[in-house]
Amino acid sequence: MVLTMVPLLAGLSVLQMVSGSVLESFEEVLLANPALLILVPVQIGTAGNLGSIMCSRLSTQLHLGTFEFAVDNPSIRSNSGAIIGLGVTVFALVGVAAWAIGRALGGTLGLVEVLTISLVSGTLLAVFVVVVSLIAVSTSYRLGYNPDDTTIPVVTNVCDITGVLILFAVITVVL
Repeated sequence: MVLTMVPLLAGLSVLQMVSGSVLESFEEVLLANPALLILVPVQIGTAGNLGSIMCSRLSTQLHLGTFEFAVDNPSIRSNSGAIIGLGVTVFALVGVAAWAIGRALGGTLGLVEVLTISLVSGTLLAVFVVVVSLIAVSTSYRLGYNPDDTTIPVVTNVCDITGVLILFAVITVVL
């Protein structure tokens, strides 16, 4: 396991540095809008949590022999729908909370703007989480690795950087 994970984690660490660089480039926008500053860690953390849930469920199905990588697999569709539904629900609540906290800290963004940014970026990220989780579990299995060991670090790290990129893309379009 160590031989598998050390190179994997080294590569993922490089991805995290890229994510930090992107985050730093938007520092002025974030400091000017406290609600958006609140969204960043929540976006990243929630994406990792959704990815962990999806990978765990798919890995369990794989170990039980019920995982079939096919679009018409009802189990994949139901798990994907649950993750996307959970993402939409969580990001709606996060948007309202970020707006309220941002207002309390002197922010000027309206509820509609913050909620739109949170929902659109969160929904796009939830869809991305589903796709990356499916690819990570099947690839890990095909390469002979235990998906329980490899997929969660991969998905959480990839979704960290993607979450930051998606959030700032949506912020740029909305604002």
